[in-house]
Amino acid sequence: MAGKMLSLLPPLLLAAAGLAGLLLLCVPTRDVREPPALKYGIVLDAGSSHTSMFIYKWPADKENDTGIVGQHSSCDVHGGGISSYADNPSRAGQSLVECLDQALQQVPKERHGDTPLYLGATAGMRLLNMTSPEASASVLAAVTQTLTQYPFDFRGAHILSGQDEGVFGWVTANYLLENFIKYGWVGRWFRPRKGTLGAMDLGGASTQITFETASPAEDPANEVQLWLYGQPYRVYTHSFLCYGRDQVLLRLLASALQTHGFHPCWPRGYSTQVLPQDVYESPCVASQQPQAFNSSARVSLSGTSDPALCRSLVVRLFNFSSCRFSRCSFNGIFQPPVAGKFIAFSAFFYTMDFLRTVMGLSVATVQQLEVAVVTVCNQTWSELQARAPGQRAHLPHYCAGAMFMQQLLSRGYGFHERTFGGVTFQKKAGDATVGWALGYMLNLTNMIPAEPPALRKGTDFGAWVVLVLLSAILLLAATVLLLCRACVAKGSSAI
Repeated sequence: MAGKMLSLLPPLLLAAAGLAGLLLLCVPTRDVREPPALKYGIVLDAGSSHTSMFIYKWPADKENDTGIVGQHSSCDVHGGGISSYADNPSRAGQSLVECLDQALQQVPKERHGDTPLYLGATAGMRLLNMTSPEASASVLAAVTQTLTQYPFDFRGAHILSGQDEGVFGWVTANYLLENFIKYGWVGRWFRPRKGTLGAMDLGGASTQITFETASPAEDPANEVQLWLYGQPYRVYTHSFLCYGRDQVLLRLLASALQTHGFHPCWPRGYSTQVLPQDVYESPCVASQQPQAFNSSARVSLSGTSDPALCRSLVVRLFNFSSCRFSRCSFNGIFQPPVAGKFIAFSAFFYTMDFLRTVMGLSVATVQQLEVAVVTVCNQTWSELQARAPGQRAHLPHYCAGAMFMQQLLSRGYGFHERTFGGVTFQKKAGDATVGWALGYMLNLTNMIPAEPPALRKGTDFGAWVVLVLLSAILLLAATVLLLCRACVAKGSSAI
């Protein structure tokens, strides 16, 4: 009896496997498409000093996932920012043509019509809109006219608020570094336990600091609440208009003209002619304009390589005396204590990169940063040119820029030796430039959902057919074996 049962075991197992396969194949599944084509998006970052174009790409079926949007390419527009064309708005639109023509070549033709195109203008246009709303509107109209002539899906040209600029930069950095959600090797999305990092941006006309905080902000104007991938985020953010690198340099130049008649932040041996009208036309410097001055008379100004006097000029940019909250950064603006890791980009990165690579200085601590700044500010014009002969246009301003960065981080934002160690200065995260542009596009295309993506499983149609045939063959083989066993058993009993 036991022998008969053992002889029936193989066909029974085959039959069970075939039935299990058919039952599993009857379970509903979602169709799995062939590998999707790429989709593209274009963002023009219209900053105060220049405009950059970024082309992003992602798989067409992954718009609500994460970690899959990458930077396809970028293009720097020649000339100044679009706000510099206030007197000739049509040139603002014309300045974008070369980069837009490049986009025509780099985005596949069949994708042109469904490629969203955005232009976001930042602090330069915010300043122009404050002083001349008509000129600001004319520039945006000229830019819009140019952008609508291209076959892309133009979604508008807008001026970002300082708060938006800060938050979108924070979203970009944490998205690229997969701090919101990550796809694991087991095929599941999960939330990393490392948390988010803060973001600091230093542009031409403004600077932003944004970081997650556990407690409500004492000033509601500095708090943004986000809901990303099923998780709430309370974010502190503030944008300081007129504290971008270019505007700071103008403000320091105005102070040097009025206070010293020489520029302590410029290197000794460097001198140039300054037209006061160009200095005081910025709304950030208007309050420093003397009542009477000859706007057309050029003034000769020389550098003196004086770190102490340069620091005194920079410190005057900040007001640390008034604060109606429990604590402030500067100018009476509430800020909770900085905590956790930070990424600093834009002019923060370029200034720090100069200190490290060109000057060969160590800047791992606040004290080392202070020493490095003094070292740069002690350099003469000939010494700087010998170190970086290809950066002649920017060399006179590295002392002032570094001194401002050091004062902003240490005294303004309150980074000390322990917290400064958590700051990294980066231009890119992976292959993408860190800035507000990617976060802006992700937001406007709703590519970061409020709820976490579900785990999806599916079976390709071809594979499904093969499995059905395999299960059927197993059942057929089991049936044949059972019939053979039955016939053998019948023959044996008849004998």
